[in-house]
Amino acid sequence: MCGRYAASRGPEDLAGVFEIEKWEPEEVLAPDYNVAPTKEVYAVLDRPLKDADSPKPVRQLRRLKWGLVPSWSKTPEGGARMINARAETVHEKPSYRRAFSTRRCIIPADGYYEWVTARDERELEVEGKKKRQRKQPYFVLPADGSVFAMAGLYEFWRDRTLPDDHPLAWLVTCSVITTEAETTPLAVPPAEGPRTLAEIHPRMPLMLTPDRWDSWLDPARTDPDELRELLAPPRAGLMRAYPVSTAVSNVRNNGPELLKELEGPEEGTLF
Repeated sequence: MCGRYAASRGPEDLAGVFEIEKWEPEEVLAPDYNVAPTKEVYAVLDRPLKDADSPKPVRQLRRLKWGLVPSWSKTPEGGARMINARAETVHEKPSYRRAFSTRRCIIPADGYYEWVTARDERELEVEGKKKRQRKQPYFVLPADGSVFAMAGLYEFWRDRTLPDDHPLAWLVTCSVITTEAETTPLAVPPAEGPRTLAEIHPRMPLMLTPDRWDSWLDPARTDPDELRELLAPPRAGLMRAYPVSTAVSNVRNNGPELLKELEGPEEGTLF
């Protein structure tokens, strides 16, 4: 899954990476090293500009709220539960299938955090036979230091209790698509601990390599079968992971120190 990530790059940097044509200076977000669900995040999307003469899609950098609220929802409260969409079923789930057809985006990140969950521990927790241990967080990122481009969806929700001209009349939200975690060795394995992403957690965000960005963002591509081909995981060996401080487990902690690589798991944590 993806429940927390880091995003330190600003609009100028992202504009160069993704060839952004439009972004609003008043929508600039501060670097965030502990992005949690329901926060506002950057998303890259191709969409015609509002009130523009041309219907041609324009590549934009927009601020969206993380936690997708389908357009047909009666209230926005369920968004906090819809931060992830599974690649295997995104084309058929009622909450995601319309967005999958026409409202796809890229959510840029430095990398994401995941807390290791060993198989034996998971089984015992499910059976209620073991007290939940303090788990070791890992930071997962592209081995070459490039932007981690997560496949995402976005959706518009209209608050019918507000007038059309109210600034909060429309809520724009997003979700990260996840896939099965890689079982191949990491590009840079940690000195100790898990050697693959699957050993950390069975799911991971779907990373889009640059050769897929244009096709993924193109709103004219609406055929579900063709779009599902873009959900294939990238080639193996692109990722690395390293242990970080358990301070990241508290959403109130936020700063570049959360990304500091530890020599090994913290004492008292799993692994």
